[in-house]
Formats: sequence, structure tokens, C-alpha cells
Amino acid sequence: MLKVKENCKYALVVPTSMGVRITPANSQPVAASDTFFMQATSAETNVASISSYLGLPTHVLTTFVKDSPIAAFIKQNLRSRGMTFEGKEVEQGGPWGYRHQFNIADSGYGSRGPRVLNDRAGEVGRTLNIADFDLERLFGKDGVGILHLSGLIGALSPETSRFCLELARAAKKYGTLISFDLNYRASFWKGREDELRAIFTEIASVSDILVGNEEDFQLCLGVKGPEAGGKDIAAKIDGFKGMIAAVKQQFPNASVFATTLRQVVNANTHLWGAIMLAGDEWQVVQPREIHVLDRIGGGDGFVGGLLYSVLKGWESEKWIQFAWATGALATTFLTDYAQPSDEEQVWSIWGGNARVKR
Repeated sequence: MLKVKENCKYALVVPTSMGVRITPANSQPVAASDTFFMQATSAETNVASISSYLGLPTHVLTTFVKDSPIAAFIKQNLRSRGMTFEGKEVEQGGPWGYRHQFNIADSGYGSRGPRVLNDRAGEVGRTLNIADFDLERLFGKDGVGILHLSGLIGALSPETSRFCLELARAAKKYGTLISFDLNYRASFWKGREDELRAIFTEIASVSDILVGNEEDFQLCLGVKGPEAGGKDIAAKIDGFKGMIAAVKQQFPNASVFATTLRQVVNANTHLWGAIMLAGDEWQVVQPREIHVLDRIGGGDGFVGGLLYSVLKGWESEKWIQFAWATGALATTFLTDYAQPSDEEQVWSIWGGNARVKR
């Protein structure tokens, strides 16, 4: 079973491209709104937020636009979440130069589904370069418990693909556990399919924890799974188990494989479940109804809870329970990331206890 490296400065390290998300107030559509809520965001820091809010030291590897007020906004947000960070300051290069990406999101409501527009032109995160970071200091001197990699960063540009690959190689060298959430995006892979398949396969081959849905495993790694979508997600559990078993056979170095199960009743009511294979033991959470304020970040919350559980050294049965609950918790926030007050709050969600605490 997984063993986290001891005496590390950082429990969790995430490489990421930071941006901002703007969302209309009161669950309104974008085109019908003139008032927006802005937040700093990235999928990878969404994951890290579970550990940071619960008191574990987390560290962000990223890059910033020099002298940008948006960069200052992002840095202040990361500090408020208890995260440390490092990254190169890149000159903007004029009004048509680099910037932090914008994510424009309609959360949806009832029968109106969410809609998300990613505006990533000139994204500074695409310049992430391994030469800008001291890997010997990070993994050798400081020490890292888990390195969490996302396919979003791995496929963002040729530079970030090499960046993630070199991080994985260095983490493996120094005994750091590697978590890899495949996060397939068709627009990122267009024209780079062979190149990215090779890179993702190598990262997966040295990973200890692999996370993905049926589309991720099939399109990133070529492992066939059940068809995406469908009305009854619970009926597909055996198909998901077969997919995970095939992934384990192809990537025997990994010890933990996980996927979430989501059936959308409407924008505010989902059936939420999960499957995990830890060693030779299956853990399944049958889909249960959850109420959703904003679905974005629910999957990241699940991964964050899983990694926190591993870092805490709990038994594997608790990993999926805590992860399910932190994923459900994330959907109750207007931010993309969950902000757990303490472990008790998370376990109350798992137990279905929403009574007032005085």
C-alpha cells in the first residue's frame, strides 16, 4: 500500500496555470447579466485546497505575468488559502502579450444546464518551463509527500507537457508519490494526439495514483471503458470496474485507481458516487443524491479529499468516503474549491448529517 515520504516540507505540490473565473450573480446566464463574481482559479489548486484548509502544507508551482493586477489578485488568493507558491514573473510584452486565462461560467439552474467558456489566448501558464524550478531543492532538500499532476497542464502546450514529464521523473527519483488526474480535453489534444499519448503513458507508468473517468482512460491511455453519459450510472458500475482492472494491468506500478460517478437529474440535483481500487480491494460508493449550488470543482474536491486521506495515513476504506464527501462539499460553494472548516464537517456530509451545530 502507499507510503508517504516522511519529514517533508510540503505534503502536497501542484503545478498549475492560474487564472480567474467570472460568474454571474444569482445563477443567471452570462448574456443576461451585468454583475459578476470574480475568483482566482485552477483545477490543480482546487485539489490542493482540501489539504491547505485542513492544515497541511501545500505548495504551488506556476508562472505569473509581471506587474499584473490579476497576478497580484491571484497571489493574494493563494495566500488566503494557506498555500505557498513559486514561479517565474513573465513580462507581459504589450497589450497583445501574455495574460492569465479567463474562465466565464454560467452555473446553470434547474433545467438550464451550466455553460463554460474558456478564454485562454496568450495564457502565461503555457510558458511553464522545468528550467525555472530547482527540482533537486524541491524534491531532494525540501521534500514532497505527493506531487499531483493534471492532464490539463500536461496538454496545455509542448512546454508544459515536458514540464510535467520532468516533474514526474524527478518525483520518482526522490521517492515522492505521484498522483495523476488525466483530465482529457479534446481541444488541447487536437493535432498532438500521438505526442500526448506517449507523454501521458509515461507519466501514468510512474504514477502511484491514477484518476479519470471513462473518457479520460480511453482517450488518454487507450483503455476501453463504458460509454460516457446515460441515465442510470449505477448500472454501469461493473463496466467501470472492468475498465479500472484493465488500467491496472497496463500500469502495474500504480496502487490506487479511482473514478467518480455522476448522474445529473438537473443542474441542482445530482446522484454522486465513486469507485476505487486500492491494492486488490474494491471500494464503491453507490450514487447518492446531493444538492448542487455550482457543480464546477466537484471532481477536484474528490481528488483533494482522496490525497488528503492518503497523506493522513488512514485506512483505504476511509479514503473514498472522505473523497466523496469533499467532492459533495465543493458543489455547495460559489468558489470552484471547497473550504472545509475541519474534518468533522466533512464526515458529517458523509454521514448525511446536515443538522445545525451550535
